[in-house]
Amino acid sequence: MSTEALVISSMLVAIPVFISYKDKLDLSRDIIFSVIRAVIQLIIVGYLLDFIFGLEKPIYTILLIIIMIFNASLNTRKKELCIERQLLISFISILVGTSITITVLVLSNAIKFTPSEIIPVAGMVVSNSMVALSLSYKNLNSSYKNNGALVEVKLALGADIKEASRDIIRESIKISIMPSIDSAKTLGIVSLPGMMTGLILGGVSPLVAVKFQIMVTFMILSSTSLSVMIATYLSYKKFFNDRKQLKY
Repeated sequence: MSTEALVISSMLVAIPVFISYKDKLDLSRDIIFSVIRAVIQLIIVGYLLDFIFGLEKPIYTILLIIIMIFNASLNTRKKELCIERQLLISFISILVGTSITITVLVLSNAIKFTPSEIIPVAGMVVSNSMVALSLSYKNLNSSYKNNGALVEVKLALGADIKEASRDIIRESIKISIMPSIDSAKTLGIVSLPGMMTGLILGGVSPLVAVKFQIMVTFMILSSTSLSVMIATYLSYKKFFNDRKQLKY
């Protein structure tokens, strides 16, 4: 793709900006900021990956993945979703989910432990886990605020905090994982995923591209589920004080 074509394609961003301005949606600034930030970040990452791919040393690959996980964990921390030790919970959850998934893929020879294969795979795993965790935190906050009285009744009747929160925990996990499940349901029918499309455009056989996409679907479902379950079970306790009373 030429630079001129990229510049022309950037004009597509003007459409949502114009609609936001016309209808007073207050999204213009966020859209422009996100686009500028994405361009800057991608340029930096492009040079960084080019450098790391040339080194081909495992320690640099692992370090970059840890940085990705840390940034993803930071992004799950929203002011309205602030949970005690949320950053640590997110980091541990995404780290465990990503580590298990990548380990299985490497041991099964699905991918090789090289920067050119590990980093893109880790990026997909971490980003999907990040989105799922944000959904879980959001649902936990709203559920405890809206159903706090019901939780307190269960506690008064002798239930412990886990039993009193069981329905909220289940709902948070289901809501967080459902986007990944729905995406898997529509693969090949509604959408052709970016990785599969990229491989086909690169000249790879469609059947080979399909195998890679199936692998990606498996790893995203697995890592997202693991990360969300760990984060939800670690964070629901933060809504209670030492006397097992709701804080909100």
